Amino acid sequence: MSFSIHAASAPVFIASLRDMRAWLDKAAAAKPEAELMDARLAPDMRPLPAQFQMASDSAKNGMARLAGIEPPAMPDTESSFDELRARCDRTIAFVESIDPAALADAATREVVLKFPNGQGYRFDGAAYLTGFALPNFFFHATTAYAILRHAGVPLGKPDFLAHLGAPNL
Repeated sequence: MSFSIHAASAPVFIASLRDMRAWLDKAAAAKPEAELMDARLAPDMRPLPAQFQMASDSAKNGMARLAGIEPPAMPDTESSFDELRARCDRTIAFVESIDPAALADAATREVVLKFPNGQGYRFDGAAYLTGFALPNFFFHATTAYAILRHAGVPLGKPDFLAHLGAPNL
């Protein structure tokens, strides 16, 4: 059996979004929500909610581009942990809804990204997934994790990799 674009994308996004959702539970138990909603690592970076929103966007938009469909609209309006959890849930549901067969030709499908400034990139699907979608997703997931850690939320590497479960050896 060959390794597919679906296998390299959907389960990765889903597992990490579930992990991120669980970080919010730990954060809520450790700190006042209001204290964390504007938390960031540097004054010129986007705050915690934006990191969740951009990870969500990377996953849903990535899957949609690979499948050649429109992603669901998710305005960046979340202002509470409950709303961020719901955003994770909606993103997971969308990724789960994509039939692996819809990605059968995704490795060679052309993906064009256009940024608001008029610049952009052109990829084949495999290069898009490995060179942009996954790195961009993990940039925002890691940044959200780092913001929470920096703010004193008791997260560790096992939380980042919680989807693996307990060691099996």
